[in-house]
Amino acid sequence: MRNPIIFMFSGQGSHYYQMGKELYQHNPSFQNWMLKLNDLVYQQSGRSVINEMYSDTKGKADLWDDVLYTHPAIFMLEYSLAKVLMENGIEPDLLLGVSLGEFTAIALAGVVSLEETLECLLKQAELLKNNCRMGRMAAIISKPDLYAESPTLFQNSDLAGINFPNHFVISGEYEKLLRVEDYLKTKKILFQTLPVRYGFHSANIDPIANPFKKSLQSFKFRRPEIPIISSLLNKRVLEITPDYLWEVIRQPVYFQKTILELEKINPSHYLDLGPSGTLANFVKNNLSKDSLSQMYDILTPFGQGLQKFEKVRSVFR
Repeated sequence: MRNPIIFMFSGQGSHYYQMGKELYQHNPSFQNWMLKLNDLVYQQSGRSVINEMYSDTKGKADLWDDVLYTHPAIFMLEYSLAKVLMENGIEPDLLLGVSLGEFTAIALAGVVSLEETLECLLKQAELLKNNCRMGRMAAIISKPDLYAESPTLFQNSDLAGINFPNHFVISGEYEKLLRVEDYLKTKKILFQTLPVRYGFHSANIDPIANPFKKSLQSFKFRRPEIPIISSLLNKRVLEITPDYLWEVIRQPVYFQKTILELEKINPSHYLDLGPSGTLANFVKNNLSKDSLSQMYDILTPFGQGLQKFEKVRSVFR
């Protein structure tokens, strides 16, 4: 019996202009799924995500932080890549989403329809843009204990997540995060500011809590057809509710704990279907030296998406 295949989906901060363009240009199935999803977004919002994401005037290094586009773009790319793999006979045994990536998981698992998932993401983006002050997020390359030990951090930010033993994320108000970043520079602690306009997983987005949950009340939530592993609960989630989907973007993400719990069960094949390959790297940094698990990414800002896609196909053919 083979080890389980886990499809992983990342969230805000993993995106960039031109992500997935190589596959879009050369893989007809991927392009078809992207166009189908783009049409659904256009019908609901009047905006073409593809025109923005693959604009000739934008490069990978350009800041892209407009959630009206990045929210659906991340979902579109991840969902399309998952469907192409499934069409090639690579079926997931488990779905693991992180933050916004959990919405990709619930759509693939049939919890809500494709149209409803996009409606949910677009509504969330509009609420953020209309109700929240500018926020900021930063990934810190240090032991998470630093957060509790440093008043400058815990007084000016919320702990947004712990990804592996030397990597955690903070989030919050824009000005306060700048203060924290200045402190980190003086202490020569490495960090990376994420390309986001709001402080997900912090009080910065609390103004949208009630309207966002209210917007989901009419949705019909079904039990997952494919098991979903929650990076919020660090275990399998059996019931999706409006409250849960709010907590997914508001509460801290303990990715490290989720992977360690999965590793207790059996070795797995972790397939990172996000834009940047960040989750594959996180998994690698969480595995013990004697782990038999394998991790794979397909898309990164450095290209070679077609070659990596073919490699994954050959491994599981």
